[in-house]
Amino acid sequence: MTALASSVSILVLDAGGTPRRWIGVEEAVAYYCKEQVAWDYGEHSFTLRGGISRASGQQSSLTLRSIVAVRGDRAHRAPLAATPALSREMLFARDCHVCAYCGRRLRPAELTAEHVHPRSRGGRTSWTNLVSACKPCNLRKGDRTPEQARMPLLYVPYVPSLCEAFILRNRRILADQMAFLMAGVPAGSRLRDPLQA
Repeated sequence: MTALASSVSILVLDAGGTPRRWIGVEEAVAYYCKEQVAWDYGEHSFTLRGGISRASGQQSSLTLRSIVAVRGDRAHRAPLAATPALSREMLFARDCHVCAYCGRRLRPAELTAEHVHPRSRGGRTSWTNLVSACKPCNLRKGDRTPEQARMPLLYVPYVPSLCEAFILRNRRILADQMAFLMAGVPAGSRLRDPLQA
């Protein structure tokens, strides 16, 4: 296996075309070998070479693509959650690493997960109440609402769609995988316009 193929993630869909998870090349090979691939798609393909057959003298090979739909996957997996799991990394990626108050693009170490409506006032830790904020803006806002602090939000927090969540989870997405997932991203997504309100 080439170094490129071993570092690539394959996008797995159910047979209906709904994204299910990211897997490595080895797991994708198993689906192909068990004939569980309903269809595959994508401009990127990877040809893996095996041993040489004693009977024919031919070397075995298997070509797999970057997007694979698997038969029966829905029945063997838990249903997808309507709301993706919230993490600091996913939050910062949703917000394109931009502070919601000053608009500066920063490294993850320079950002905080900021509660728009403060927790001390009943604010929940949820996609719709968290934004990325630089440390100075977070300190300046303190335990106040944006209105009280006179620090209006530059963008509105929202729950990412299923396709957005798949993009936010993976740092190494191939162009064909990105095009497939972006087709399912809503028009108002911050992935289409980082400072969209």
